[in-house]
Amino acid sequence: MNKYRTHNCNQLNKGNKGENIILSGWINKKRDHGNLLFIDLRDNYGLTQCIIDKSNSSFNELEKIQLESVIKIIGNVIERSNETINSELYTGEIEVNIISFEILGSCRELPMPIFSDQEYAEEIRLKYRFLDLRRKKIHENIILRSKVISFIRNEMNNLEFLEFQTPILTSSSPEGARDFLVPSRLNPGKFYALPQAPQQFKQLIMVSGFDKYFQIAPCFRDEDARADRSPGEFYQLDIEMSFVEQENIFDVVEKLMINVFKEFSSKKLLYKKFPRISYEEAMLKYGSDKPDLRNPLLIYDLTNIFTREDVSFDIFKKLVKAGSKVRCIVTKNTKDKPRSFFDNLDKWAKEQGASGLAYFTIERDKQLSAKGPVGKFFSEDSLKEIMKITSAVEGDSIFFACGKRNDVEKILSQAREKIAKDLDLIDENKFAFCWIVDYPMFELDELTNKIKFSHNPFSMPQGNIKDIDFEKPLDIKAYQYDIVCNGIELSSGAIRNHVPELMYKLFSIAGYDKKKVDEKFSGMINALSYGAPPHGGIAPGIDRIVMLLANEKNIREVTMFPMNQNAQDLMMNAPSDVSDHQLKELGLILKGKK
Repeated sequence: MNKYRTHNCNQLNKGNKGENIILSGWINKKRDHGNLLFIDLRDNYGLTQCIIDKSNSSFNELEKIQLESVIKIIGNVIERSNETINSELYTGEIEVNIISFEILGSCRELPMPIFSDQEYAEEIRLKYRFLDLRRKKIHENIILRSKVISFIRNEMNNLEFLEFQTPILTSSSPEGARDFLVPSRLNPGKFYALPQAPQQFKQLIMVSGFDKYFQIAPCFRDEDARADRSPGEFYQLDIEMSFVEQENIFDVVEKLMINVFKEFSSKKLLYKKFPRISYEEAMLKYGSDKPDLRNPLLIYDLTNIFTREDVSFDIFKKLVKAGSKVRCIVTKNTKDKPRSFFDNLDKWAKEQGASGLAYFTIERDKQLSAKGPVGKFFSEDSLKEIMKITSAVEGDSIFFACGKRNDVEKILSQAREKIAKDLDLIDENKFAFCWIVDYPMFELDELTNKIKFSHNPFSMPQGNIKDIDFEKPLDIKAYQYDIVCNGIELSSGAIRNHVPELMYKLFSIAGYDKKKVDEKFSGMINALSYGAPPHGGIAPGIDRIVMLLANEKNIREVTMFPMNQNAQDLMMNAPSDVSDHQLKELGLILKGKK
């Protein structure tokens, strides 16, 4: 191939026996057997075992060389004996007898081993990310990421989408997260914003007469880190289409997701046609708009049970009378579970900040009864009604939570996940996709008690525009949707509002007057006034797709150079101080700095 190698470290086999070859790579492992030294040489493609005996003049030098040094080996391919064949390696039937070697890049003492997948502190892994990326598992994850992006790009081209790039320096817009701001040297006192998403630009592309757009788009949001969210930046498959309805978007994305997940995983897809679940139904049945449908447990509303005279659970009855909700989870055939199973769940709920989980198990001796701390408060008739509502049978257990609706949804959503894990109910070898639809256009801000957009401010409300009751904004549903897989939200999307007058009206409900809308969205409003087609789109997260395919719990494991939890790049020391000269050029003075 060139002076550094005739083959990669995954190419040699018995067919190369007797050949003189050149390999270059990193010393992955060394095993010193006294008169014989074994070296596993690694490159991007794989491993090859190389050997050198003590009679070789290079033996002593190779024996002392540090792991992860980069070397070039000239050697001869020999066949391994049957008992030493490594069936896990493509090169496992051969080894290379080293004739000579050359050090191409020496290595200092390592801060962590490379050949091990042992967990190390985040600070070490991120400071030495270039070393971390050499480790087999994460190296393969990053290669997987590259292949997934290439596959998606090819699929989109086959679907006749055109790939365009949108600006990185743009204006600030209210999309739900904090902007990263960039001061302008040529326009003192003014700032660009890095795009939270190419939202307005991709809509403008549709107004420009292009029919199908996509982009593997970088997005920037000043958000706190989570397991499924990188701080600072992430990538998404940005899609927009003209002259479409919601179902047209779903058809494209479902076909794409099915093809991607079939191509890169052996796990089974639970649904070929992704279920559509309304936001209201999702919050009732799962306590979350990101439900894991592999989990068979459901949540039921039992508020009305506590208005019955034959139920004497006074604590819940008083709370219900004051406006609280009661919801429950049914666990099937758990009558033989030890008391500790139930008590531990109650204790766990309290640790999450809830008041606990009341519970009982349905039994029958001579008559129907409820065994457990609160079982005595329920009559036989009330138990029959509970069983009718929840489809519970004898031997099943019921866990209750009572409180404000949002609090009950939160704790039972968490309890649903915990109970499923404790009972081993989730099949880890499946992917369960679904759509969450019919989101409310607006919601009430709990802090300010003012109406705000619940999702995307550029969405089209459902129904005939003439029939919408704008006096009841919280009743307005939007053509907004999320795609969810295994409890992870991959993307939000919407059919867009392409009617300027309607946009002014909706923004006014959220507190934006016409002047403010014109200032904030001048490009968008102006463009929509010159003949805009009905259009819609979505933007599945690349990082989260790869995280699912790689079976990783943290998005950092599929991101090449992630930041830490405090949005710091420990390897490049970012963010960093800048010079007074740079600040002066931008017309900035740091508060508190002399």
